[in-house]
Amino acid sequence: MEGNLASNLARRADTYGWRDRPLFYAGDTTFSHGEVHDAAARAAGVLHAAGIRRGDRVLLALPDSVPLVAALFGTLRLGAVAVLAGPEQGEREHAYVVADAAPQAVVCAPELAHRFPSALVLTGDDLADEPASVPDPVAVDAADPAYVQYTSGTTGKPKGAVHRHTDAEAYFMAMGVGALAMSQSDVVFSLAKACYPYGLGATVLFPMYCGAASVLWAAQPSVDGAAEQARRHRPTLLFTVPTWYARLVAAPEREAGVRRAFGSLRAAASAGEPLLPSLADRIEQVLGCPVLDGLGSTEVGHTFVSNTVTRRRRGALGVPLDPYEISVRNEAGHGRTTRPGEPGVLYVRGPSVMLEYLGKPEQTAEVLSPDGWLRTGDLVHVDDEGFVHHHGRVLDQVTVSGRRVSPLEVERILGQHPGLVELAVVPDDVEPGVLHAYAVAITGADETVLLAELMDLARTRLPEHKVPATVNFLTELPRTSTGKIRRSALHPG
Repeated sequence: MEGNLASNLARRADTYGWRDRPLFYAGDTTFSHGEVHDAAARAAGVLHAAGIRRGDRVLLALPDSVPLVAALFGTLRLGAVAVLAGPEQGEREHAYVVADAAPQAVVCAPELAHRFPSALVLTGDDLADEPASVPDPVAVDAADPAYVQYTSGTTGKPKGAVHRHTDAEAYFMAMGVGALAMSQSDVVFSLAKACYPYGLGATVLFPMYCGAASVLWAAQPSVDGAAEQARRHRPTLLFTVPTWYARLVAAPEREAGVRRAFGSLRAAASAGEPLLPSLADRIEQVLGCPVLDGLGSTEVGHTFVSNTVTRRRRGALGVPLDPYEISVRNEAGHGRTTRPGEPGVLYVRGPSVMLEYLGKPEQTAEVLSPDGWLRTGDLVHVDDEGFVHHHGRVLDQVTVSGRRVSPLEVERILGQHPGLVELAVVPDDVEPGVLHAYAVAITGADETVLLAELMDLARTRLPEHKVPATVNFLTELPRTSTGKIRRSALHPG
């Protein structure tokens, strides 16, 4: 399907008779597909009256809410480009995005308005006003930009990945249909927020493409809050990152309550960080449904490798999802394709791979080739049955005793201990060749005993140069706004 994403989805709801079906559950209020598309049309009218035209950029910094979705699709309806930013981000992060994207307008909560003195500022309430007229959707080309989302910044300054109007359908068909077999009977609950790629797909786009519904939850996640949302709205699909799964299932005293709250689930999807097999076992035990590990990226828009409801393997990322193709290359060997079982750098090609990094042609060329292959920076191997196995990130590798080591190798061994909720291994920032582990233990664990068992496990299962010098226990690991571990914030002591 080509053309304007906003008008295509509105037409899809009309064609399949979804306008009166629930789309969003927000607290005690239910919004239908039709109500949301009508709100987007009104938002387009307000934005047009404010001077927004095709090609202009509009920065959106709103919590998960109907105003956010209306602002997004109102922007797209005009042929303008939405730039998504987390409303919880700090002033410095917002200033960076403004300087990088140079938006003509900003839609945000009133209390954030002072952060954007160089742009026209509107609120979500402004976009709900009845406009003098609603412009027709602007016809766009398949390759026209629709929205920009920023990378997490774990490997440098965030970069704005530019996506087309047609990208969303590709990753919906891959993850929504190919991995999850979604239908209009599903209710999606994502702890990843809609301003970020994982949440935008799960909460907003996937339900719109198949007539399903989702939970719109404006608050920042908490275990008790997530359980309350699940009890109230009975989701069938859960999307989040391993950190939040760990928090949901970590405390034995909460197990029965969490199991009851999430008893309606038929599947849980995980991405963003490696999912330790021991945690995956615990998730399935508590939630009572399969957990599907997968791999996606901001540059692709969503998940392109995943376990599926019909085909899955513990400890693997899953299989490439149609319509994506992957290539694993030995870059030390002049980019040749690796043999089955041989690790290499993962490349992906498919219809939702980004157009570019906004305003950064040199950095775009570093990762995106003219023939459409995107270098992900992930180290993987593919087994004889086509399952992709993760070995960490190229940039996370460290040299220990003259050999390259991926911290993920160490994390996978230590992570087999059932007493751990989550774990990160990082190199010493002063002494080369020394590794340190940072762990979160299950509630009530004896850390002295756990430390001894972890070191014994490391010395038994790992060569000497990979054994961490220390294991440090924390109440939680530092995270970016997208849920990834901020490894640079971990230091021994």
